[in-house]
Amino acid sequence: MQPRRRLRSRIILSYALLGFGLAILFAFAAVYVRNTVEDRLINQQLQSDVDSIVQQKRADPTGPVGTNLVVPWVFSKRAEYKIPLAWQNFDTGVHDWSESGADGRLHHYKIAVRRAPDWDVFELYDVTRDELGKRQLTTALVVTVILLGAFSLLVGFWLSARVMSPVTELAARLRARRGGKFEPLAPYFAEDEVGELAAALDDYAQRQSAMIERDREFNADVSHELRTPLAVIATTTELLLDNPDLSEKIKTRLKRIERAVRQSTELTQALLLLSRAERSGPVDGETTDVAKVAADVIDTNQQHIGNKPVMMRLEIEHPCEVEAPSSVVAVALGNLVGNACKYTLEGEVVVRVQDGRVRVEDTGPGIRQEDAERLFERGVRGEGQTVKGAGLGLAIVRRLCQLYGWRVSLAPRAERGAAATLDFQKT
Repeated sequence: MQPRRRLRSRIILSYALLGFGLAILFAFAAVYVRNTVEDRLINQQLQSDVDSIVQQKRADPTGPVGTNLVVPWVFSKRAEYKIPLAWQNFDTGVHDWSESGADGRLHHYKIAVRRAPDWDVFELYDVTRDELGKRQLTTALVVTVILLGAFSLLVGFWLSARVMSPVTELAARLRARRGGKFEPLAPYFAEDEVGELAAALDDYAQRQSAMIERDREFNADVSHELRTPLAVIATTTELLLDNPDLSEKIKTRLKRIERAVRQSTELTQALLLLSRAERSGPVDGETTDVAKVAADVIDTNQQHIGNKPVMMRLEIEHPCEVEAPSSVVAVALGNLVGNACKYTLEGEVVVRVQDGRVRVEDTGPGIRQEDAERLFERGVRGEGQTVKGAGLGLAIVRRLCQLYGWRVSLAPRAERGAAATLDFQKT
């Protein structure tokens, strides 16, 4: 992807290029016109002069001749030996010729020649001064190009500042009201394109504020409505379990209800915390023993195994504590362990508590390396999998990790299955 230039830089660059381009075009045009017109005029004048001299000699062979430019050299056919050696090979026309002058410097000439039946006429015109003028003109034009380019650059800076000042002010006001009370932007700007943009932003901000307020009210209602029935179910289950007359089968089912209630309570707390923390930042200060949470998660996820020949075990290789609510750790770890249990048809699921992280290994069908990152997107599930699900578990884990500065990753194992790593080290 190509890097994008700032709008102000593009305005400055456009004016600078325009100024340089026009100046260079003017310079080339001036030099071309001067050289072409001057050369053509000199050639025409020299040719006209030698033709005029031939006519003068024909009219009066013994009379004096003259031109408008220089004194000519006229040689009769009987005195051709008097023609300078360097001129003898020139035919009728205008030729370029160079020769060292009396001052010791090389001079450039235009020599006009007219070969007539009785006379040979030569006219010599020194163009050294004209070439000096051309060089001076070129120098002046180069200086002009530089000055015009610099002037265009200055105009570009000044104009870009004028053009971009409303946009810069709009951006500054947007940054200043982050997290603050909504204040309309449109009244601060004229009714131009920037004013229309400010009005559109005001409309968008109002709709976003209304949506956030509805979301906040919904979260509060959900928090109240869900906690109460979950608390009732948990209390009732606890009272029933204290009854000594219950059979083991009923107790097993009640314990399953108790685990489900605990899991639902943790998930509700984590999701509500996630929703609030996205606005105000994560709530720290609570320390959670990851090994204890991992043991509870393994016990809760036994139901996902059912009658499959799968063994679950916990290996504590190093004590691990994290500053976060236990409900958040339980939801993040529970989704990773639950995925491993659902997709493993036989073998084992191992939860390894290590220094600063937890690794969940399974012997399921595994994943492709190129799909590992994509599986954390909302609604995405592994290809070719028959296990039902909405594809939201890993997306929730990723959001929790982003909130608390953790890292989560998936990778295929070399021997079989996949491994998920939840790293609690701050990113």
